[in-house]
Amino acid sequence: MCHLFAHQPQRDYESQTRSLRIGGHCTSIRLEMSFWDTLEEIAATQNMSLAKFLTTLHDEVLDHHGEVKNFASLLRCSCLIYRARSAQAVAEFRHTAAPILDAAE
Repeated sequence: MCHLFAHQPQRDYESQTRSLRIGGHCTSIRLEMSFWDTLEEIAATQNMSLAKFLTTLHDEVLDHHGEVKNFASLLRCSCLIYRARSAQAVAEFRHTAAPILDAAE
């Protein structure tokens, strides 16, 4: 099990700080590259730039909760949710498609 985690590319867990403007305020967010990559992917699925996606997410959280306590943590958790749902969708597709694929052989 540790082999799986220990042998991941170092680039994935190197962190990067990015500066952006949210709600008219300049801020910096420091995340690991793996999270930045996932956020870029999520934004692309929404046909948004990363900046637009982050602003939209921030605004929606603000509307829902009245404040955004730890945006970087929210982003990490959002990435985990996205990956978990993506994995679940793939598993469901494989389960549904298996009889069809088996019949085609």
